[in-house]
Amino acid sequence: MSSYISVAQYIAQDMSVADALIVLLSCAMSVALLFLFKPLLRGLALAAMLVVKPKLSKDERLQRRQMRDAMLLKRLMNSSERSPSDAAELRALASRA
Repeated sequence: MSSYISVAQYIAQDMSVADALIVLLSCAMSVALLFLFKPLLRGLALAAMLVVKPKLSKDERLQRRQMRDAMLLKRLMNSSERSPSDAAELRALASRA
């Protein structure tokens, strides 16, 4: 903590009020530009994310959901304990398939 204070004192000893106002104004302008271009920056981040990990097609999502449901159904069928809630869930899964 004292190192931060000493760095701040070192920077502030050669700084005038006008210099401080210029730094403060430039920080405020930077924040204002970030807020102004926020949708553009968000879109660029989304585009970069889609390049790295593209979205699945409808068929791929359907296949994944069916595989997940089949695995759940198999796990429920192989479970040693049978309860009414498991039976209801099995019926719901069977009606959806």
